Amino acid sequence: MDNLTPENPVFVTYAIAAALMVLKLMGQGWMTVYRMMKSDTGLVNPEDLRQTPLNPNPRADQLDLNDYVDRSRRMHRNDLENIPGFWMAGLLFVLVGPPLWLAQVLMYGFVGARLLHALAYLGKQNHEVRATFYTIGSLIVIYMALHALVGLVG
Repeated sequence: MDNLTPENPVFVTYAIAAALMVLKLMGQGWMTVYRMMKSDTGLVNPEDLRQTPLNPNPRADQLDLNDYVDRSRRMHRNDLENIPGFWMAGLLFVLVGPPLWLAQVLMYGFVGARLLHALAYLGKQNHEVRATFYTIGSLIVIYMALHALVGLVG
């Protein structure tokens, strides 16, 4: 477990990238809440139409699909599908002691790919653009997992 200390620059690289992804994941949830409040729409459950201090005038159309809100919700769901794999593969990758340069390229590359994916989603880019950034991030996670597996088993 000597690899999981602040004295290990590979672990520090992982910790920085992992923390940035925590902020991205949690921030995306707050962006969805902000968009729901700004548009007064995008609710998903019938019980959300109850009158409350935050929804003093509930309306049935608040449950209608609103792309402004749902786009953020889809981005959040995409983060939930991708970032946890990075956390796990990245930690296993740290355990096998890769070279610092490789860890930095891969881990900061993943962060960059996720941020570019988010910008492409916000900018309403087509699927091919978003898929390019998804693919980069996905291949990084797959590589780290395979590298860790070979290092731990081999």
